[in-house]
Amino acid sequence: MTRDTGGPTFEEYAGVIWPSLYRSAYLLAGNHPDAEDVAQQTLVKVYRSWSQVMRSDSPEAYVRRMLTNTFLSARRAKKWRLELLTETPPEYDSAATPHAPEDRMVIWPHVKALPPRQRAVIVLRYYEDLNEQEIADALGCSRGNVKSTAHRALKALRAALGEERDGGMELR
Repeated sequence: MTRDTGGPTFEEYAGVIWPSLYRSAYLLAGNHPDAEDVAQQTLVKVYRSWSQVMRSDSPEAYVRRMLTNTFLSARRAKKWRLELLTETPPEYDSAATPHAPEDRMVIWPHVKALPPRQRAVIVLRYYEDLNEQEIADALGCSRGNVKSTAHRALKALRAALGEERDGGMELR
């Protein structure tokens, strides 16, 4: 494939974006097989819309939105599954205290239990370090919707962790 605009070819872009795309897909899906499916489906969509992706102001944000929508669409369509794929990340340490640097891994099982949209907001905010506007752009909703979804997700996480207040662990 030749370069028409001087930008990268799809193949070059896919090679560069794959690690971060897969990482985000894993955080959203919660297991490797589903993450591979979501990331691959997203790359197919990127390929089909390659000229639009490259014309966008931020191709990375455009692809992130495609990934998030692909994940949410897959969850919406399936009310049940024939099998439940689970996997504990190798970094998970159940003995870690909630105040240690491993906070994200301690709460990971609880994040995986959140509804897909709440999980997406938490992953994009706390694992991908996006701000509210970037999350709203990725999800195609308002900042207010992001705030209320985050509030409900954090409330559920606090309840799951048995915390009445955000006490030691900072869940903003």
